[in-house]
Amino acid sequence: MRVAGGRLRHGWRPVLEATLAATVAWLLATRLLGHPQPFFAPAAALIVLGQARGQRIRRAVEVVLGVAAGVLVADLVVQALGPGGTWTVFTVILLTVLLAVAFGATGVTLVQAAVSALYLVVVAPPDGSLVPFRFVDALIGGAVALAVSLLVDARRPLAPLVAEVRRTFDELAALLDGIADALDCRDEAAARDALARARDMDAQVAGLRDGVLAAGEALRLNLRRRRHIGRLRSVDESIRQIDYAVRNVRVLARAGVTLSRLHAPAPPELGGALRSLAEAVGEAGAALAADLDGREEAADGHAARAEDAALAAVHTAGQLFASTQTLPLAMIIGQVRATAIDLLRGLNPDDDVTVLTRVDDALGLPGI
Repeated sequence: MRVAGGRLRHGWRPVLEATLAATVAWLLATRLLGHPQPFFAPAAALIVLGQARGQRIRRAVEVVLGVAAGVLVADLVVQALGPGGTWTVFTVILLTVLLAVAFGATGVTLVQAAVSALYLVVVAPPDGSLVPFRFVDALIGGAVALAVSLLVDARRPLAPLVAEVRRTFDELAALLDGIADALDCRDEAAARDALARARDMDAQVAGLRDGVLAAGEALRLNLRRRRHIGRLRSVDESIRQIDYAVRNVRVLARAGVTLSRLHAPAPPELGGALRSLAEAVGEAGAALAADLDGREEAADGHAARAEDAALAAVHTAGQLFASTQTLPLAMIIGQVRATAIDLLRGLNPDDDVTVLTRVDDALGLPGI
């Protein structure tokens, strides 16, 4: 019961959205347009809202097209073979799926076309008056679902993405701090725990990508806020570099497990370098969040602090390189450099040469 209660506390909003959308679609089709059996209106609304945010416009179009294709095939076959027969069902399903595949349909569109055709053959055979209603009902359901999506995100369409950015960067910064603590204490169990968390970071990056898609859809639906799409594109470019940074930290965490097993303790400066890198990650996340919120001055301040912290991490790690002969430590130093580069590229995606030059200067390498 506790688990069920927790799920309801976190999932009540989609339930309410779906219930209201399906009911409104039904009312519009029956009361406003007078459709006698508007099955496809609430069904289409539920199908569209059942998709992840960022895919609903496409799914709404697919549902409408699927219903149209299924209705067309079912009407022609029933007129030719009659309703309810086995050969009618076989022919309707076969032709509907063949037509959908021929037009490149997959997933929702293909299934919706087959279900629509089957419904008309088995449950409510067309009688010449209901056929046009199916297509209109699907239009109503899809439109209502998109309207509900728009109303939910109308005030702050970028707010969910901002929250996702902060959550992802905070988790990555905490992970780096955890690796530093594990190395300072020579705690292999803690290092292994950090590696497990690093492997889970891919899900956070995927959540960021989904958040960008959802925010883009919300902005396209909201005509007054379309001016923010340019801001969203810049963040989309940054996420690619963040993905690289996450992979670098995963390699770093793996090397940290190996280093924690060695008899000799890790240099104390290494923990300082990792904590500086964690600070850079936190500031980079704050910069992207502020940029999405339209706070350009704050974003610039966070970006500058992220760059300073990242270069400090590289400089500290670079001082250790000449004094070590252990492969795990050398690998960690290399990943500190790589992560710093990807963070700074995420903040300045169009200035690769400057980023590489400044990072390698901090590391003490010859400039390019």
